[in-house]
Amino acid sequence: MAGKLDGQQFVVIRSASDGGALYGSVTTRDIAESATAEGFTVDRKQVVLRGPIKDLGIHDVSVVLHPEVEATIEINVARSNEEAELQASGKSIQDLAAEEEAAAEFEIQGLFDDIGGAANDEDGDDN
Repeated sequence: MAGKLDGQQFVVIRSASDGGALYGSVTTRDIAESATAEGFTVDRKQVVLRGPIKDLGIHDVSVVLHPEVEATIEINVARSNEEAELQASGKSIQDLAAEEEAAAEFEIQGLFDDIGGAANDEDGDDN
C-alpha cells in the first residue's frame, strides 16, 4: 500500500482570503477523508503533520502505515477544483493573483490613456 500511496496528490477545497490564508486549517481528518475518497484506506491517526496547514498551495504530508512503513503524499489545498488544477500544473495562487493584478493595471492604464487622448483631441479643436 505504501508504494501506491507514496507520491499521490489529494485535493482539499477550503475557503481562503485573496492572499491565500485559510479561514481555519486543514486537519489530519480532512487529509484522511480526501485519501479515503480516492480509494485509499487512511486513518487520521496515521497522518503526521509537521505543522498546521493554514494556506493555499501544495503541502507534503507523511502517512505512517506501520511503525516501519511511511509514505509521503501531497495535499493540494485550493479554493476550487480549477484552482487545484492550476496549482498542480506548477502555478502558485500568489503568481495567479499577481498576473490578474498586472492585467487589471494594464487595462486601467489603457483607459486613462484613452481618456487623456480624447481630452487632448478636444483641446486641439479649440486652437
